Amino acid sequence: MEASEKATAGAFQLPRVPRWRSLLRSFALAKDPLPVLDATLAHFGDTVQLYIGGVEKSILTRDPGLTQHILQKNNRNYAKSKFTQGFSRYIGHGLLTNDGPDWLRQRRLIQPGFHRQRVAGLTGLMQEITAETLAPLVARARQAGGATAVEVHELMTRLTFRIIARSVFSTNFPEAELDRLARLITEIQAFFVRTIRQPYLNPWFRLRGRFRYHDALAAELRALLGRLIAERQQANAQPGATPPDDLLQMLLDVRYEDTGEPMTPDRVLDEALILLVAGHETSANALTWLTYLLAHHPAEAVAIRAQADAVLAGRAPAFDDLPRLGQALWAVQETMRHYPPAWMVDRVALADDEYQGLRIPKGTLFSLYFHGLHHDAKYWDAPEEFRPRRFAPGQARPVQPFAYVPFGGGPRLCIGMQFALTEMQLVTLELLRLFEIEWVAGQPPATMQPLVTLRPKGDFQVRLRLRHLSS
Repeated sequence: MEASEKATAGAFQLPRVPRWRSLLRSFALAKDPLPVLDATLAHFGDTVQLYIGGVEKSILTRDPGLTQHILQKNNRNYAKSKFTQGFSRYIGHGLLTNDGPDWLRQRRLIQPGFHRQRVAGLTGLMQEITAETLAPLVARARQAGGATAVEVHELMTRLTFRIIARSVFSTNFPEAELDRLARLITEIQAFFVRTIRQPYLNPWFRLRGRFRYHDALAAELRALLGRLIAERQQANAQPGATPPDDLLQMLLDVRYEDTGEPMTPDRVLDEALILLVAGHETSANALTWLTYLLAHHPAEAVAIRAQADAVLAGRAPAFDDLPRLGQALWAVQETMRHYPPAWMVDRVALADDEYQGLRIPKGTLFSLYFHGLHHDAKYWDAPEEFRPRRFAPGQARPVQPFAYVPFGGGPRLCIGMQFALTEMQLVTLELLRLFEIEWVAGQPPATMQPLVTLRPKGDFQVRLRLRHLSS
C-alpha cells in the first residue's frame, strides 16, 4: 500500500483488494454481490479497501463502531456519494437522495407528518386496506376447500403500495396503474444498480440509448404522480372544498419557518415520489421475507397468534395494543436483521478525518455493509438462525449499538420507521389471524436480489390455509 493510504497509528494498515482482483470479481459482484462481499470480509477482516467494479476506490466495512462514527458521531462530515446522487436522476431530490443543509431543512419540514400520533391515526386505514387485499384470498381459499397458493412478493407489493398510496393520496390506484408503477420502479432500480456495479459498461449503455430509455421511464413515473397532485390542487381550489388529511395535503400545506413559503411544485413532486417509492418498498420486501421465514418456522407463527389471541380476545388491534403484541414485532425485527431492506449504504468524507488510527482523507468513499453487520457472529448468536426472541426485552446479550441498522442510523434514521413498523406488525397479525402459512413443496429456496433494496430474485409461493372455514 502507498504511504498515503496507511493509517497514522503505528504499523496499522488497511487491508486492500488489488484493483485487478476487484475487476475480475466485478462480474460475480454484479450477478450476486453478497457472497463476494462476505468472502472478502471473511478473508481480510471487517474493513477493507477495494474497487467497486474495478474502478471506484471504496472502503467496505461491517464494523459497527466505524458505522456509528460515520452515521452518527461525525455525521456532518459524511455525505451521500455520487452513487446515491445518481439515483436522483430517476427519482428526484427528495429526502432519500437529498443532502446537506437543504436536506435538513426538508427533514424538519416533513418530520411532523410522521409523528407517532399521525401514524396512530393511520392504523385504521392500514387495517382496512389489509382486509380488502386479503379478502379475495379468503374467498379463493374457501372455494378451493380451505387453502390457496399465492405469489408472496406480488401480494405484499400490491398491499403495501395500496397502503402508502392511500396514506399519501387518499385514493386507490387502479390495478393496471399499480402494476405499471411497480414495474417502472423495479426496471429503473435494476438498471441504476448495474451502472454502479459495472461502470465500464456505461459507454455501451449510452451508445445503445439505455440511459435515455430509463430517463423516459422516470418521466412516465413523474407524469403519473404529477397528474394526481394537479387533480388535488384543482379540487382544493373548488368553493367549500375540504381537503383530505393525508400526506400529500401535508406536503402542500407546510410552510418554511424562515420564509413562510410553501414547497415549489417540483419539490412537492420529488417528496411525494420518494414517499411512494421508499414507503412501500421496505415494507413489501420485509413482509415478503417474513412470510418466507414463517412458512419455514411454523412455531413462531403459533407464538405470534397465541399472544394476539390472549391480548385481543378476537377484536382487531388498536395502535395502543401494539406494544403488548411484541411477538409480531420481534418477528419483523428479526426478519429485517436477516434481510435488511437497505443492505448497503454509501457515504463520502467531506474533510479529512480519523477513526481509531485509520486516516480518512477527504473524498474517501465508504460502503457501509449492513447485511454483513446483521450476520456477523461477533454480535449475534447463531446469526443464520431465525430467532425473534433475540429482540425481546431483557436478553442476556443485548443488541450492540449500530450492529443492527435496518432503518439506518443517526440524524438520517428513516423518517418512515414508525409507519413501516406499525404497518408490518398489523399486516402480520391479520395474516396470521386468517391463515396458516405453508411452504409450497417443490420450489427452490428463495434467493436474494440486492438492488437498491434487498428483494427476492423472482417470486415464490406459499399456501394460505384458512384457520376457520367460516372466516
